Amino acid sequence: MRAIRRFTVRTVLPAALGDLDELAHNLRWSWHPATRAAFADFDPALWQQVAGDPVAFLGALDRARLDALAADPQEVARVQAAAADLHTYLEQPRWYQRQTGTGLPASIAYFSPEFGIAAALPQYSGGLGVLAGDHLKAASDLGVPVVGVGLLYRAGYFRQALDRTGRQTETYPVLDPDGLPLTLLREADGTPARVTLALPGGRALHAHVRVAQVGRVPLLLLDSDVPDNDDAARAVTDRLYGGAGTHRLEQELLLGVGGVRALRAYTRLTGTPAPEVHHMNEGHAGFLGVERIRELVADGASFGTALELVRATTVFTTHTPVPAGIDRFETRVVEQYVAALDEKGDLPVDDVVALGTEDHEGGDPLLFNMAVMALRLTGRANGVSRLHGRVSREMFAPLWPGFDPQEVPIGSITNGVHAPTWVAPELTALASRRMSAHDLATGAGWDAAGTVSDAELWGLRRRLREGLVDDVRRRVRASWRGRGAPAADLHWIDDALSPDVLTIGFARRVPTYKRLTLMLADPERLEALLLDPLRPVQLVVAGKAHPADEPGKRLVAELVAFADQHHVRHRVVFLPDYDMRMAATLYPGCDVWLNNPLRPLEACGTSGMKVALNGGLNLSVLDGWWDEWHDEGNGWVIPTVDGVDDPGARDAAEAAALYDVLEQQVVPTFYDRDPADVPRRWLAMVRHTLATLGPKVQATRMVADYVAHLYVPAAAAGASLGADDQSGAAALAAWKERVRAAWPQVRVDHVDSGGVTGPAQVGDRLHVQAWVALGDLSPDDVEVQVVHGPVGPDDEIERFEVDALTLGDAYEADRYGYEGEVELTSTGPFGYTVRVVPRHEALTSVAATGLVATAT
Repeated sequence: MRAIRRFTVRTVLPAALGDLDELAHNLRWSWHPATRAAFADFDPALWQQVAGDPVAFLGALDRARLDALAADPQEVARVQAAAADLHTYLEQPRWYQRQTGTGLPASIAYFSPEFGIAAALPQYSGGLGVLAGDHLKAASDLGVPVVGVGLLYRAGYFRQALDRTGRQTETYPVLDPDGLPLTLLREADGTPARVTLALPGGRALHAHVRVAQVGRVPLLLLDSDVPDNDDAARAVTDRLYGGAGTHRLEQELLLGVGGVRALRAYTRLTGTPAPEVHHMNEGHAGFLGVERIRELVADGASFGTALELVRATTVFTTHTPVPAGIDRFETRVVEQYVAALDEKGDLPVDDVVALGTEDHEGGDPLLFNMAVMALRLTGRANGVSRLHGRVSREMFAPLWPGFDPQEVPIGSITNGVHAPTWVAPELTALASRRMSAHDLATGAGWDAAGTVSDAELWGLRRRLREGLVDDVRRRVRASWRGRGAPAADLHWIDDALSPDVLTIGFARRVPTYKRLTLMLADPERLEALLLDPLRPVQLVVAGKAHPADEPGKRLVAELVAFADQHHVRHRVVFLPDYDMRMAATLYPGCDVWLNNPLRPLEACGTSGMKVALNGGLNLSVLDGWWDEWHDEGNGWVIPTVDGVDDPGARDAAEAAALYDVLEQQVVPTFYDRDPADVPRRWLAMVRHTLATLGPKVQATRMVADYVAHLYVPAAAAGASLGADDQSGAAALAAWKERVRAAWPQVRVDHVDSGGVTGPAQVGDRLHVQAWVALGDLSPDDVEVQVVHGPVGPDDEIERFEVDALTLGDAYEADRYGYEGEVELTSTGPFGYTVRVVPRHEALTSVAATGLVATAT
């Protein structure tokens, strides 16, 4: 009989082993091998059986074994030493505490719809969640006072399997929070802390707050599966990305509005500082700004003042390179939910809804756009690679009409990955034995003579490949058995793949733009690579298609059909249920990581970074992080034919280019061996990758960049605007209101120039004069600028520069005279124009107000 309700019965630990509970519930074990070893050595077979999950491990240990361990002084001492090491990590000052600058925020809230911390806490679907997990881990290692906020999905994302025909199937095993590394946030009287959101129709959405401790960083996960909710409300946190319409909207309201309320409960109950900066990891968390505005208005601030304070202290990271990836809801439905949330009449509903309305050129005013709201609620926004920053500026440029895309206020901080999580322990141990901490941090040790020999490095790479082969065979066998194949027909799996063959990996989510099956474009050419008798290649492929993505699921089926063929199945495999456990052997074991999305649709793509940290090489189109950090020595570029409109023709051309690079560069380099069978040229590339990419792709570098360029400035802006009863924010809001009202009167009446006679030459100086009407504004409210640079064939100024003009003595009625000089620095057609923009010390960019008046 199937259980209607289920729960987990926890083991009561002997007093001598009481520290094990803290060790199991602090997810530092997921990136700390010594802590994992402290558990695994109790019972290695059981540890493997529970897939390295300490909470499940403790639950599975029988009482007799626990009592025996508690009676062993050496085992007790080992547990106590592990606990002492954890306490040292949690309590001693780290990088952040050693910073000498002023204005460091005491707390930063990091909101994300998913977090990939460990496979034991399956709250992620792919790169966005794993990036969020790495962000928290790196913040912990650096001592940055981050608090994570997300949702606890009772069925996580989904478990993927293959049916008899090779089609993807999905299941949703229900998770019991009591069996996860979580604790329930409780009030002082022991009752569960609870947040509540009012919903339309008089309904309510309640949620408990469960806390995952990620090293030094608490992660608050809201759980709507509580008794006081109706069935629909209990299901709000059922699945990650599993719903649509109002279900998805309610998830995002709970994440944003409920997340802020959960933070308030957490700081109240723990005495920790309230966050000074709020970071939205994607637009799903955008409603956090609405809740913060509501709080401020309830305390007496005007809507405008509250909006300026929220903007100043909010950071928004976009990961989406295409408009189709953004959540959009019917505006009328959002109005109903905002009105329901505003129980005390603190919010002007129309003003709130306007934050997300697509009232820009090309938008749909009947739709509410989560990314648009996030951008209008933040003072600092960024993409996740240099190329993605440019793509984002172009994509969101309609929100800032009159400005060039390069002036759109979206910067970039390139993602990084958490090395202790993703680097094979064998590689870490070897490097630690042979290199100083400085050489490890800078990557210099990999190029230094005498640290690690080529023979040692090649031997390690083979062992990592062998570990992958063993794991692949186990997974392939389980998959075929799940598809109904009898054990007697699976002997071929014993020889599937080889630890001596060039191994190429491809694993990621399976939206169509990532082109899972590009490698199959010319099956005969691919088979020739796979089956070459002297220089074979083997492929390990994995990836999940969203359950509602039929095109993606067809791609999976197509790949599986190819891999099922008898003559190639020992050289190409598809592994279902790609997750963090699979990645632990996949990233270190691959020689080459393949990445062939449609450029420029890969925002960053961090899996290739993880492979690089393990001494693998990248084979990728110039997209995401590879666009800015590739060189001739750390991998290979797949040439692209950007601008070709025919998708089939583009795929065919780029597939052919992929085969060319494999045949002419990758395969020959791997199999070019010296008399000792060591590939010297290949290992030179491996060393170069470890030395040059190693320091760049670290999540600690990424988080330090966020601290320096976004968190500290946001905290400083908040402190300035919030001082003296928010007088700075009130003044800024009033100034913006005054400037917007007067802006229709602002114009550039006349522009003239001189100083260049005859054919202009580089180094000449152009004198520019302009007469500007400001209406009710004063010169203190604006800056008059000359925009200049080379002119392209469409008569547009390209690669332009901006210089401020100086207010002159001349004045006519309502017109002011401005002048200045521009140095000519390039040859060819040159152009310039004059414009007026608002000026205020609190503005974060020239386009911050969206106002500009340009000479016609």
